[in-house]
Amino acid sequence: MQQSGLGLIDSHAHIQGKEYSGDTAAVIQRAGEAGVEQIIVVGGAGDMSSNTAAVALAESCANLYATVGMHPHDAKDVGEEELRELKKLAAHPKVVAVGETGLDYFYNHSPREVQRRVFAQFIRLAGETGLPLVVHERDAASETVKLLRNEGAGKIRGVIHCFTGDYDAARNYLDLGFYLSFTGIITFKNAEPLREVARKVPLDQMFVETDSPYLTPVPHRGKRNEPAYVRLIAETVATVKGITLEEVAHTTTRNVRQLFRI
Repeated sequence: MQQSGLGLIDSHAHIQGKEYSGDTAAVIQRAGEAGVEQIIVVGGAGDMSSNTAAVALAESCANLYATVGMHPHDAKDVGEEELRELKKLAAHPKVVAVGETGLDYFYNHSPREVQRRVFAQFIRLAGETGLPLVVHERDAASETVKLLRNEGAGKIRGVIHCFTGDYDAARNYLDLGFYLSFTGIITFKNAEPLREVARKVPLDQMFVETDSPYLTPVPHRGKRNEPAYVRLIAETVATVKGITLEEVAHTTTRNVRQLFRI
């Protein structure tokens, strides 16, 4: 992974997926050339195989790390056997967090009560393993905060990935000690309300991520996303805050390393 010296981290990418079949090495190479120093490969999207694939990919490259969990879309498929397997995977030295996990009340692919039960189990797993949480939340901010407070007892730390909420939601998460991570959505023409939130969120509580292969930033919107494009997200944050790209890179990278202990 050749690096340009900017030192960014893509804090959330699914580059272990079929979208990158046969192309993963080139994607990682382009990331390094764009100034991306490390990539967090996030498990849990689809089925259990995404977790084992994330860990295997992280094992194969010094600058990659993994997380393990199950997306709330797939909470209905999480039972005791899956939880045991995830706890075992969480002990791997390249695994830095539990997730992604959380609540998605926009699509409701899993029943809401099942999502809440499984999310609570993952919060407890984070407590047992000492790992932080990578949280997916859509249209469920109040219940997400409630579960984090009740199950985490104020001791669990983590990141709200792909944050798209208003400033009140942001404030509630920040008060819990969570970081907020911004994706390519922040570059979209109609995302001025989100840019306004990013303007107010302290830089020392922000991450940047691509959520590859999804949410590709402008000007590549409509194409497959990849970690190299996290630079475009960091550039937008810099513009919104009136600071340099280097400052965004330095601080968000420090934040990721502090939370994930890498």
